[in-house]
Amino acid sequence: MPDAKVIPLCSGGSGMPGGDDAGRRRSSSNTAVGDDERSTAGQDEVLSDEAVAEALAFVRRRILGDYGVDEFGFDPDLTDHVFLPMLRPLYRSWFRVEATGLHHVPDDSGALIVANHSGTLPWDALMTTVALRDHHSVGRHLRMLGADLVFQLPMVGTLARKTGQTLACNPDAERLLGGGDLVGVWPEGFKGIGKPFSDRYKLQRFGRGGFVAAAMRTGSPIVPCSIVGAEEIYPKLADVQPIARLLGLPYFPVTPFFPHLGPIGTVPLPTKWYIEFGEPIDTSSYSRGAEHDPMLIFNLSDQVRETIQQTLYRLLAQRRSVFFG
Repeated sequence: MPDAKVIPLCSGGSGMPGGDDAGRRRSSSNTAVGDDERSTAGQDEVLSDEAVAEALAFVRRRILGDYGVDEFGFDPDLTDHVFLPMLRPLYRSWFRVEATGLHHVPDDSGALIVANHSGTLPWDALMTTVALRDHHSVGRHLRMLGADLVFQLPMVGTLARKTGQTLACNPDAERLLGGGDLVGVWPEGFKGIGKPFSDRYKLQRFGRGGFVAAAMRTGSPIVPCSIVGAEEIYPKLADVQPIARLLGLPYFPVTPFFPHLGPIGTVPLPTKWYIEFGEPIDTSSYSRGAEHDPMLIFNLSDQVRETIQQTLYRLLAQRRSVFFG
């Protein structure tokens, strides 16, 4: 009987036909994966180093006083390195804001952003600030006009000043607009932000139109801004006025979770947000003194309000889910 011969199934001891090629492919693939992981790790390390260096530079500037503050108390350095970074996780991951129409906002001149107000707490104003700083082509700061109450609250008033807010009065608005700043106003005020859930997305009265007069005096365009998603973050079911008066507040809201769950009830619901900036309304063509015409002021104010209301209706018709968009 002839000697038995062992016939190898493949060369290279892989146990499979074409083992050398397969082994080389696996080795190449593993090498590529390893390279990608090392590259990602390297990028993360670089970003981490940059973040540390930036944080140290910020601390150094604060210690040495090497930062600027304008006549209103606005501190851009503090806003960009402390305030906005705290808001970005909410903007990106919690509310998942989609901002459109940012090209309607001027790059380097004054303009008045006029928006609807809702949500019990002013998260809509803060998210609009992030949208303009992070997604506008030149990253503009929004100088918001706030109610007197904002500046009377301990710590809140100081923080508001440092982050660029000022009193909602015509002289301040005109100085900012005349200086080329982007000014934000929510003319519904507490009537809008504190309205019951049953009145959601129904715009309240826009006051006496003082924002229109400020825009006309400085020849600044008015940019209507429509915000969907904020109405549902704290569904306001009732208002306990005795407690509100005791605390000096315009309202004391009762929601499905507050005050029953205490501090947990102040966490906003993770609704899906849309912020749309509409076409600007030009005011530079009006003659000097036109801002004293009450009928003209009323008509322009009503035009802005109606533009925002119709945009809200359109965005709501396109929305399929409060939480998923």
